[in-house]
Amino acid sequence: MNAGGGQGGSSVSDEEWERFLRESADGVPGAPEEPSARARAVARRLREEPARAEPWRTYTPARPRRLKGWYVVALLAALALLAVALIPGRVTGWFGAGGGTGGPLATESERPDQPPPTEAARRPTPDEPFRGSPAARWARGTAGITVPAARATGWMSTAQVERALGRTRDFLAASHLDPGVLRGERPERAIALINPHQQDVQDFLATAFRKPSGENDPLMLFSRFDEAHVRLVGDVVKTRGRITYREGGQGALRVTADVTYVYPVTRATADSDEVARTIVRRELVLDWDDPAKVITKPGTFSFVSYKADTTNGGCDTVTGYFTQKFAAEQPVAEPGDGPGADPYDRSASMAERMREAADEECGTATRS
Repeated sequence: MNAGGGQGGSSVSDEEWERFLRESADGVPGAPEEPSARARAVARRLREEPARAEPWRTYTPARPRRLKGWYVVALLAALALLAVALIPGRVTGWFGAGGGTGGPLATESERPDQPPPTEAARRPTPDEPFRGSPAARWARGTAGITVPAARATGWMSTAQVERALGRTRDFLAASHLDPGVLRGERPERAIALINPHQQDVQDFLATAFRKPSGENDPLMLFSRFDEAHVRLVGDVVKTRGRITYREGGQGALRVTADVTYVYPVTRATADSDEVARTIVRRELVLDWDDPAKVITKPGTFSFVSYKADTTNGGCDTVTGYFTQKFAAEQPVAEPGDGPGADPYDRSASMAERMREAADEECGTATRS
């Protein structure tokens, strides 16, 4: 595959991308505050690619599905402390060799078979914004995203696959970790990697930042916070997830990125020290197409689908930015609010998660 970088009229050199990737690996500013509870789920699917080559791919948007949750952290924390008292040896084993929660987790090589254990109920602080959450043991920035070894697949050689996987990780960094994008700037580096001939996606991009709506919400693809209301805490975003790939239609390299991002934030006012967290799990499926079969620009990919499941990012409002609730603003959970969903649980696929949320406008999150 051609190693060219820029799209839509902009050109990005390999050296610039490598420098940007190194900077992103150190994490990015931002994250919300303590247990608050709004979860938002949005799913988009593209139509299956026809047997013949197309000038671009088009998509059929799915009905937006949103989750808004109230946290039930206190009960879960009490149960966890009771378990520690009754069976300390068994509970210690949950945290891996060495015991305790202090050590970093190994990177995720496959989907886990259970959610992470419940942490002791400790409120996050500006100095420790991930305290009391599983993300305290996660890696920062792109270091938390597992990239597999490359092998020749579809129309691509091993070297081309390796480059495409690296560029996929670059897109994740440019759209979900870049400090400027998190502050609300237009994600030019990320957009430069999207096939400019995928017209419906280009139309979405042209509208989403100018006039956000339920159908054209930039949060479907990018993480953005409104600096007028909140500011990111520190310069670290915690991540956990992985990239996988296989051969797609017409010999394309089909890449799937399934990653959870944890952003700590505080109110924009200078005297605020309460920390809340916004947690976003995203699944992006994209094709690096064979230019002999599909009209594309070398060095760019086409979207197949994108899904997002967001906790404490806003449920019933569309502003183009995540909107957070802090502790005092949280509603009280009622008995009929349902069992709730764990935003740190990566044991279910995103398809399962979307099916569970399909009938809910706003649901319940069990922790932040």
